[in-house]
Amino acid sequence: MARGFNEFKYMTFDVVGTLIDFEGGITNCLAGIAAEAGVSIDGEEALALYRQARYMPDAALFPDDLARVYMVIAPRLGLPVEEKYGLRLRDSASLWQGFPDSAAALADLAKSHKLIAMTNARRWALDHFEKQLGSPFFATFTADDTGTEKPDPAFFQKAFDFVASRGDGKDDILHVAQSQYHDIGISRALGMTNCWIERRHTQKGYGGTIEPERFTVPDYHFTSMAALASAVRESLKERT
Repeated sequence: MARGFNEFKYMTFDVVGTLIDFEGGITNCLAGIAAEAGVSIDGEEALALYRQARYMPDAALFPDDLARVYMVIAPRLGLPVEEKYGLRLRDSASLWQGFPDSAAALADLAKSHKLIAMTNARRWALDHFEKQLGSPFFATFTADDTGTEKPDPAFFQKAFDFVASRGDGKDDILHVAQSQYHDIGISRALGMTNCWIERRHTQKGYGGTIEPERFTVPDYHFTSMAALASAVRESLKERT
């Protein structure tokens, strides 16, 4: 039986894909380049090619790596293979939008829990994402801060160390994320309670996120941040 939401002091969040619509940001940028080149692209095909390129051995930190990724996938999509377009895709991260429910849900959740961002994106990108989300975080951890990326347990350890410095432990954390590969599987392995936000519930496949070796059944499962925030509100009402 899942624990009550009131039993957690913190909620840690994956950002890109859970709160920020990176798939829409990438496909919109590529579609703009395609239109200028007089061609059209299929968004799901583009995301599949992105996923393959993003996880090559020579990948750099995100979203800087998008410049390299573009040069890999452009020929397959019939797009111009020019560095300026790779830089355009990288820089598009500063324009990516939050999902429509993200900011309001985070503002609501921040009333009852301390919210912590845990993102594989670099700090410069998170600075833009935070503005989109209404700056709701009590603390933030990026790839620049941790020197690694999820699902590396060392990334999570940074968050554990932070809450430990406040006299708390991993049992005080609910980890919220959409990526089975980067977050849900490893959080379970590390003994965390987790919540899967299934953003692609109306779509097939894993889109721009790498497919996990095995599916992890989460402790909580919602298809939107709004649904999570609503469930937390109702749970807390029942206990007052």
